[in-house]
Amino acid sequence: MARDTIFALSSGSPPAGIAVVRVSGPAAGEVLRMLAGGRLPPARRAAARTLRDAEGGPLDHALVLWMPGPRTATGEDIAELHLHGGRAVVAAVEAALARCAGLRPATPGEFTRRAFANGRIDLAEAEGLAELLESETELQRRAAMALAGGRLSQEVGTWRDRVLALSAEVEAALDFSDEEDAGDLGQGFGERVAALAGELGAWLARPRARVLREGFRVVLAGPPNAGKSTLFNALVENEAAITSPIAGTTRDVIERSVALAGVPFTFVDTAGLRDSTAGDEIETIGIARAQAEVERADLVLWLGPEGQGPAGAWEIDAKADDPARQTKSRGAMAVSARTGEQLDALRERMIGHARAALPAPGDVALTERQAGLVAEAHAALDGIGQAIDPLIVAEHLRQARAAFDRLVGRSSTEDMLDALFGRFCIGK
Repeated sequence: MARDTIFALSSGSPPAGIAVVRVSGPAAGEVLRMLAGGRLPPARRAAARTLRDAEGGPLDHALVLWMPGPRTATGEDIAELHLHGGRAVVAAVEAALARCAGLRPATPGEFTRRAFANGRIDLAEAEGLAELLESETELQRRAAMALAGGRLSQEVGTWRDRVLALSAEVEAALDFSDEEDAGDLGQGFGERVAALAGELGAWLARPRARVLREGFRVVLAGPPNAGKSTLFNALVENEAAITSPIAGTTRDVIERSVALAGVPFTFVDTAGLRDSTAGDEIETIGIARAQAEVERADLVLWLGPEGQGPAGAWEIDAKADDPARQTKSRGAMAVSARTGEQLDALRERMIGHARAALPAPGDVALTERQAGLVAEAHAALDGIGQAIDPLIVAEHLRQARAAFDRLVGRSSTEDMLDALFGRFCIGK
């Protein structure tokens, strides 16, 4: 447990109706006594107190909470000060706290990091909390709640127990079998390993948290002057991209994130794709970036000549209001950003397509770190294969167990923890 005591504003920036300042650490009770008049309120019951500084001057009339550890959010003693939410009030209270011996302002994510260090949450739950704080849509919120609530941690615990049981069978084979049948690991051992590997494979096949966090990435692509920027502006409902009849107006990638029917999208407008740029270095760079965006897209809307787009792209006839245009086949969507023709139909189709590619509401979506460790465990179990040497089998099972331990934070590096908790705000 950390020896110093930390404090921070844990609610939104003032001015606000209420401002919550949290103090966590061994000196939390003494600080509360000093500010609130020499006696602690009953544990976990709000009490009205006049807060005073070291010279006895009044700071605020507030509600205070005293929560002795270890049954607290951080696992330490916690005091909360529920203040009037003016900037001057918060500043005065923070200044009074900063003058107390042994207290210091919290760093980003430090409260949550202490909760992890003191066993109140594991690493997967901490990642879920980070996702929850950053969620902007209902799908993001529900997936983050499932992760923060321990759904993945419970699953990992079950997987780890099964690996331990398999390891026990291997140890028994090593301890009690003679050399001639040392490879006999019992009936059904291989089937149990394969079943567990199959479950991990199913989790790896799920949509990832990245798509939820960054949005379903839709890239508009095609040759110059195909109507990409006009359609992009219509989809994001904002004049984000410059439109002009002059070919090559868009020279760089333009991104906008929006939510449609609660589904997060990132729309990307790109430079027009063509073979020759007549020595224009800037346009050449723009085309290279456009091609890179096409490769990383979840969906490409192709506004160019039919059949010349990337595999899986949707054919879009983007100038349905122009009778002089070169039309596409009946399989393409004819839309007009200028008149609004079929724009709603295009949005509805994209929403349905994205929902099928995103995690179902309330499902746990693996982060890239988590997916990497599940993949490590899966590879270790797959590596058992037809191995008959119990020592080799035991090593593969140890590797799988080590991956599970790293996933929930039983073994973690400081650099990785710094990167994770650095995502949090100061009061969390």
